[in-house]
Amino acid sequence: MFAGEHTAGTEFVIGPLFVVHGVSAADLFLGLFFGNALAVLSWAFVCAPIAVKLRYTLYHQLEKICGKRLVSIYNFVNALMFCFLAGSMIAVSATAVGIPFDIPMPGLGDWLPTSIGWIITVFAVGLVITVVAILGYEQVSYFANICAPWMILVFVAAAVAVLPQLGVHSFSDFWTVAQTKIWTGIPIEGQSKFTFWHVMFFAWFANMAMHLGMADLSIFRYARSWKAGFASAGGMFMGHYVAWIASGILCAAAAGSIAPGVIAYQSAGIAGALCVIIAGWTTANPTIYRAGLAFQAIAPQFRRWKVTLVTGLITTIAACFPALVMKLLDFVALYGLILMPMGLLFLLISI
Repeated sequence: MFAGEHTAGTEFVIGPLFVVHGVSAADLFLGLFFGNALAVLSWAFVCAPIAVKLRYTLYHQLEKICGKRLVSIYNFVNALMFCFLAGSMIAVSATAVGIPFDIPMPGLGDWLPTSIGWIITVFAVGLVITVVAILGYEQVSYFANICAPWMILVFVAAAVAVLPQLGVHSFSDFWTVAQTKIWTGIPIEGQSKFTFWHVMFFAWFANMAMHLGMADLSIFRYARSWKAGFASAGGMFMGHYVAWIASGILCAAAAGSIAPGVIAYQSAGIAGALCVIIAGWTTANPTIYRAGLAFQAIAPQFRRWKVTLVTGLITTIAACFPALVMKLLDFVALYGLILMPMGLLFLLISI
């Protein structure tokens, strides 16, 4: 599930955004290594042991600690953040679904829906993703397990396929090209400059709501042992390392385009486009599932499938706005910082 969720649609967006923000090659490789290592350790030594010990969701335990009113506010904010994150993944998949229909793709500066065709495509993708989430945790996990190995191979194959276009014809060429044509250290006009510290802290903070923020108690409560926390390495180093690097290469080969479906299709054809579609699904499915749990904690009188259906509708409406994708780096970092304190409160009380 970790490999499927984190080798996913976000990777087609975040990798190119590092290129856009002018990260140097050395800062990218080192920053991603240390940041992702911190994330894995946070899951393995903080989140997973508590989940296996208590077998609670975060929402259940916080209600016992803080009372229903405060937790309802937290759950509402948490659920909305999950909806926006899943919405960005629906939008990512839609950039690939829309290719055969010549639907205009959103650009870096677009905030509002760009066409009726874009809205229809987003709603079609959102419907499929919501149905899978309604089927429950087992189907979400099964879907990710089937898709994850293939997606990783497509990411790597697509990046390798475009390297000759950038001037890489042997292993010795790669680092020179990486420094001069991909991660040049020069941001595009209007974008801020990112350094090693930006990359490292982003790699760690990107999922802070899940590990230090304890949202993944919902997942790890099913684990046989706390050591399952190390399974997060499959997502962090295959997805948030290899896939971010691969998608950055694709962005450079596509002359700076960041529409995920477009850059994947140009490099790997139909397989690349399918990879974008499924990659968006494997992130959006468990995220909508989590959002549904958060909303259900507010209104437990409603059945889970009904709550998840409404959650999917909110998520799909949000996905119509390209700003969710174009500002994904800002949103993910803010998301982690906002939700992390409640998880640390949980941790302190549990200790």
